[in-house]
Amino acid sequence: MTDFSAPDRRDLLAAPLLAMAGALLGASPARAAGVDPSMTIVVPPADIPWQPLYNFPAGMAEQAPMFGKIGDPGQYFVLIRWHQGYMSAPHFYETDRLCVVVSGTWYVASGEDFVPEKAVPVRAGSFVRRVAGTPHYDGVIKSAPEPCIIAITGIGPIHYHLTDPSKPGWREV
Repeated sequence: MTDFSAPDRRDLLAAPLLAMAGALLGASPARAAGVDPSMTIVVPPADIPWQPLYNFPAGMAEQAPMFGKIGDPGQYFVLIRWHQGYMSAPHFYETDRLCVVVSGTWYVASGEDFVPEKAVPVRAGSFVRRVAGTPHYDGVIKSAPEPCIIAITGIGPIHYHLTDPSKPGWREV
């Protein structure tokens, strides 16, 4: 009966021979590449550049532009953090926005009428596509246990168009 858990004697002899062949052929031992900051940019959570979202009141919502700018031509990537008890007013953008809920629960709705009770809870890990030119609103209800962070990408430039510019761009809920 053969014991497959023990290495075969040929395998034990082959390992040093293969290492020697590699050395003779000029191969160097494999090593970890690490991170070259000119090739791979890592931003730890403590260094994410959070700043106020639009002209909304402090403590309501923040944004962190991570790549590009929403007002410039080309691709952008931004994080949005909504705090409990606040939502945006119905609004739209010129281009599609592709969103992933990173943490918490995001409450989203479509349409020009602001009816926060109709907003649908979207949990972390979910994908949301905001279709260009269509009104919507979103945020986090007051009873939510934590803020929500959403990762958003799209093609700029975009501008925040309120469906009713006579009212503020945010709502307390």
